Amino acid sequence: MNSSAALAFEITESTQRQSEQDRQKILDNPGFGLHFTDHMVVIDWSLTKGWHGARVQPYGPLLVDPASSVLHYAQEIFEGLKAYRHQDGSIWLFRPQDNARRMQRSAARLALPELPEEDFLQSIRELIKVDHMWVPGSGETSLYIRPFMIANERFLGVRAAQHAAYYVIASPAGAYFPKGVAPVNIWVSQAHTRAGRGGTGAAKCGGNYSASLLPQQEASRNGCSQVLFLDAQEGKYLEELGGMNLFLVRKDGSLLTPSLTGSILEGVTRDSIITLAKDRGRAVEERKITLEETVNGLATGEIVEAFACGTAAVITPIAMIKGDGVSAGREDAPAGELTMSIRKELTDIQYGRLPDPHQWMVKVH
Repeated sequence: MNSSAALAFEITESTQRQSEQDRQKILDNPGFGLHFTDHMVVIDWSLTKGWHGARVQPYGPLLVDPASSVLHYAQEIFEGLKAYRHQDGSIWLFRPQDNARRMQRSAARLALPELPEEDFLQSIRELIKVDHMWVPGSGETSLYIRPFMIANERFLGVRAAQHAAYYVIASPAGAYFPKGVAPVNIWVSQAHTRAGRGGTGAAKCGGNYSASLLPQQEASRNGCSQVLFLDAQEGKYLEELGGMNLFLVRKDGSLLTPSLTGSILEGVTRDSIITLAKDRGRAVEERKITLEETVNGLATGEIVEAFACGTAAVITPIAMIKGDGVSAGREDAPAGELTMSIRKELTDIQYGRLPDPHQWMVKVH
């Protein structure tokens, strides 16, 4: 890990900011990932100089050499977190230290340099400082923040790149799913897997997501919003969705979620749900879960609720699990009571409507 002194950021403000009127139109109906703030963060890295050139500059296209490693060997990682505006106008992040540490773990797995935690946090503070007016303040909206890192050395040999760049961009965000918080159907992919043992499943890298796109198309053709992957080794254990972790609720009120085996992303929202459930005195079991057990449990009533979770969608109730020869749950299933109760508690903490007993929230403006 780089243990040098914290970086100093040079600020170059945009001379072409969105007008207040145009920005407000976007904030009134932001969608998800469609619009971007006026600025971005850039930090360069090289094997000889380490991290350097930290700056905030106007948002705009990147100049990438056609021989850059990221274009040929997919040497890149990213993170996702949100900034929330509280009722008093202040702006807060949710567990950003966990995103910083996970990005370091992802970097290590992809042979990229590890950005120090304080520099990660400061990069977000600096961006919000110049673009704070982009943080929405109504309903369940937020500013989605996307830190990412790419290998940008001009070299076609297969080895870890000796030049890289870290960026942060931000996008005002509404609901991740177009229908908002409503039960969705999930498609079980039995022909494709997301990640194998010893692979990059626990890292947040683009390759994991691109591997999910073809199965996601299959899911969409079958009326499902997300795809659920099974383990690559035996093809019978639940792992995670294309971009979210999974929870099941049993009739005794306990929660069940796939254990972190090295091929599943260590979700910050996942960990928060486990903590909140245990705060309520509910048992949470992390272990391998077979598809057969899940289908049978939904059929017999042993499993009474299912939901997916992640930063973008927070918590999304699941109505049905479908697949070739698989049909569990029902199309008209309402959102589960515990699912929505935990979702409300989590979002109330994030938006400052409830106390924050675990000191998860970090004020940045």
